[in-house]
Amino acid sequence: MARPKVYVTRIIPEPGLSILKECCDVEVHPSKELPPSRQELLEKVRDKDGLLCLLTDKIDREVFDAAPNLKVVSTYSVGFDHIDVAEATRRGIYVTHTPGVLTDAVAEFTVGLILAVTRRIVEADKLIRSGGWDKPWHPYFLTGPELKGKTIGLIGLGRIGVAVAKRLSSFDVRILYYDIERRWDVETVLNIQYADIDTILRESDIVSLHVPLTKDTYHLINEERLRKMKKTAYLINTARGAVVDTEALVKALKEGWIAGAALDVFEQEPLPPSHPLTRFENVVLTPHIASATIEARQRMAELAAKNLVAVLKGEMPPALVNKEVLSVRPLEKVKMI
Repeated sequence: MARPKVYVTRIIPEPGLSILKECCDVEVHPSKELPPSRQELLEKVRDKDGLLCLLTDKIDREVFDAAPNLKVVSTYSVGFDHIDVAEATRRGIYVTHTPGVLTDAVAEFTVGLILAVTRRIVEADKLIRSGGWDKPWHPYFLTGPELKGKTIGLIGLGRIGVAVAKRLSSFDVRILYYDIERRWDVETVLNIQYADIDTILRESDIVSLHVPLTKDTYHLINEERLRKMKKTAYLINTARGAVVDTEALVKALKEGWIAGAALDVFEQEPLPPSHPLTRFENVVLTPHIASATIEARQRMAELAAKNLVAVLKGEMPPALVNKEVLSVRPLEKVKMI
């Protein structure tokens, strides 16, 4: 039996590539940083049975049309809004992702963003580097709120939301959460309270977003909801950029509806240095690096590779997105290895 052909759209960490190369003929785009052009992607997938992509690669009907042999798309990410999952399912193409393995990394980073924006850490660093620390210490110098005693609202309580709640509980805070499914088990263990979104926005000193991007969560945080937040509250987003209406957020910051924000994801990525968000001292901006630990990126590569190989072996992958595909093309009809 001929070895299945796989295309990888970026050089990914080991052991991902080694897992693929054990049983597949693998072609890798020769860059760690830059994606293949659209034309290159369409050309490279023509004879491929498997595709391992990143969230920066748009995988849609045009790609599927160009790849008549394609059986599995494995994305090196938790999110999969860059893939037309419905179209993939219709064509019997399996879609997999990498949940769970970056939970701790993102949770740690979220807490870091909360501290960075509330305690003005980035602002203080810039002050020293720019020569602005030219006055003696005084009681009002770069003051910010303590976390102790504050209310923190988590919108979304999946793996990452739970991990954030665990870490924040040690700060002696009150935690509210909203999720489409009430998590009675977690409420008891972590001593957190369920609330609707509007209550969270009204009562929280910090609102942190942990929802996937779907048609229901697109611009979930819009002008109407930003106006419900306290003027002393901060918005944290490590989920997806389009969960927040960027124009509304800029307006909220400019007019002082909220105290500040810390953002790792954006509707436009990369975010240009001329963007209005870069002008606010009370906003911390990071370039989509919440999962950027060495360990998390290695685990993501390993899981993405195992997902892809499992499908080609006719086995259930560890993290299948579109379970409906099983009735369109059963795994025994996919088996190539």
